[in-house]
Amino acid sequence: MDSSFRYETIENEGGYLEMDEKPIFDIEEELKKLPGKPGVYIMHDESDKIIYVGKAISLKNRVRQYFQTSRNKGAKIEQMVTHIRRFEYIVTDSELEALVLECNLIKEHRPKYNTMLMDDKAYPFIKVTVEEPFPRIMLARKMAKDKSKYFGPYTSSTAVRDTIDLIRKLYHIRSCQRSLPRDTGKERPCLNYHIKQCDAPCQGYISQEKYRESVEEVLRFLGGNFDVILKELEEKMNAASEALEFEKAIEFRELLTSVKQIAQKQKITDSSGEDRDVLAVAKEKEDAVVQVFFIRGGRLIGRDHFYLRITEGESESDILSSFIKQFYAGTPYIPGELMIQEEIEDADVVEEWLGKKRGRRTHLRVPKKGTKEKLVELAQNNAKMVLNTDRERLKREEGRTIGAMKEIQNILGVDSISRIEAFDISNTSGFASVGSMIVYEKGKPKRNDYRKFKIKGVQGADDYASMREVLTRRFTHGMQEMEEGKELGSFTTFPDLIMMDGGKGQVNIALEVLDELRINIPVCGMVKDDHHRTRGLYYNNLELPIDHSSEGFKLITRIQDEAHRFAIEFHRKLRSQGQVHSILDDIKGIGPARRKELMKHFMNLDAIRQASVEELAALSSMNERAAQEVYRFFHQSDD
Repeated sequence: MDSSFRYETIENEGGYLEMDEKPIFDIEEELKKLPGKPGVYIMHDESDKIIYVGKAISLKNRVRQYFQTSRNKGAKIEQMVTHIRRFEYIVTDSELEALVLECNLIKEHRPKYNTMLMDDKAYPFIKVTVEEPFPRIMLARKMAKDKSKYFGPYTSSTAVRDTIDLIRKLYHIRSCQRSLPRDTGKERPCLNYHIKQCDAPCQGYISQEKYRESVEEVLRFLGGNFDVILKELEEKMNAASEALEFEKAIEFRELLTSVKQIAQKQKITDSSGEDRDVLAVAKEKEDAVVQVFFIRGGRLIGRDHFYLRITEGESESDILSSFIKQFYAGTPYIPGELMIQEEIEDADVVEEWLGKKRGRRTHLRVPKKGTKEKLVELAQNNAKMVLNTDRERLKREEGRTIGAMKEIQNILGVDSISRIEAFDISNTSGFASVGSMIVYEKGKPKRNDYRKFKIKGVQGADDYASMREVLTRRFTHGMQEMEEGKELGSFTTFPDLIMMDGGKGQVNIALEVLDELRINIPVCGMVKDDHHRTRGLYYNNLELPIDHSSEGFKLITRIQDEAHRFAIEFHRKLRSQGQVHSILDDIKGIGPARRKELMKHFMNLDAIRQASVEELAALSSMNERAAQEVYRFFHQSDD
């Protein structure tokens, strides 16, 4: 993010999350649950990064192939399989739909093992220029923000062109670039008029009203009313075949195939180009799953599902209402529209609340027909499938995530905790410090919100001063962005709880920074024992005991390990790039040989700082002048 502050935030590269328990996802068991339906599968690695996205006409058959040792998969895929720790899938209604979704997800996540198209090819749309007095129909490669109607996207450019040609033949829609009615009568009618594929509105041979009737029929056709044309083409194909006019029969057959391809409506990309979330629920007795599809810029780019414990007999409407209030209370971004499977009782109040959080209106809609209704239905089908196949795993996951957050909340005695931020400092004696900020939401790491800091204003290994700088920059930056009215993000969204990697000292530093900035956020420390293992929490000047077998304790351990790993990884990367150097390099006359001997003899910077000129000069690589320079460097602030 850009700001007036001079510091760096570097996007998280992922890494290995240390866990003290067996992984919940059992690949062998999950392979047995795969449906034999078309869809998209998504492979994740150890750090939960998406490393591969693929499509399948049968998810069961395709995904299993990756884990069959007898198959020759190629070196690239063999390597990828060794990194897979879990997979997920989205069921679609057709292979073509899966292909479009695959393309959207690859563009969004750019997985490591997918082949990326350099030209970023787009799927074609059919565009109808309804804003013109005499509309035209054409192929378009992307949706522009104009008043035209777009249909698609479709996976076959040939099918789109064939269908456009067919529409022109059947409905006599013009293809010329003339501006009508301004250019009416200025030129002779084109060839399409003479071959009876256009009614020549350019000559005034058809009224605007009559032409509009044909355009409305075209819109109905593209909107899904294919039956009449499919029946007509099939009859013509059969008649030509019976008359032994095989070339004409083949032509009708190809047109029939093209129309059938167009008829497979694509729900995965929305021609409006809007941001919206699609929500649907599936329930059974006391269990429920809510599926959320995230549509951004008109493209389905991802999904998530949430397991809920409910009261038996609770309606889908009540479940959706409760979920929306809880989910969007802690979600940084709220789209302009939520599409849900049925009306909720307090829709007006929820819309008003969402609008206030968003800064402009958000609509709750229940689509009744067309592509949007099918998209909600697709979300509901996926929710049912997740509920049926993953119920036990989701229960366990809910316990180690949301359940663990509730345990921590109860231990500390604070209100609802949804977002936790943890901070850590990493340095090596003589090397510049770096800071890490990691984020957990609802018990899961939110890696897109992780941030790294180069410490700018602290000399040497001073963890307290470094932490003060990191926290001040993090919250000052967030306050500034809020004042500028920027959308919620990793800095503008403040945590419900701050966790420090340490005890009383680190907690007090955080409390001082928050007090200076007039921010009220609970702060606790993650205390370790003499063996560097997590021991408990330090909060309100007390060390609170925690059951070491509890999910809350395991989550605290994961958070502490993750904050430490993330800071060390950043420091290691900067060292490998030569961006971190010993502060001894800043002393005149101290080169690699003298620096190495100084560190070898005195072991750390504090010992070098406390050494006299005589002790420094006694080293074999040093002389009086160099010793004076080292002493002056560390004691110049004492003058």
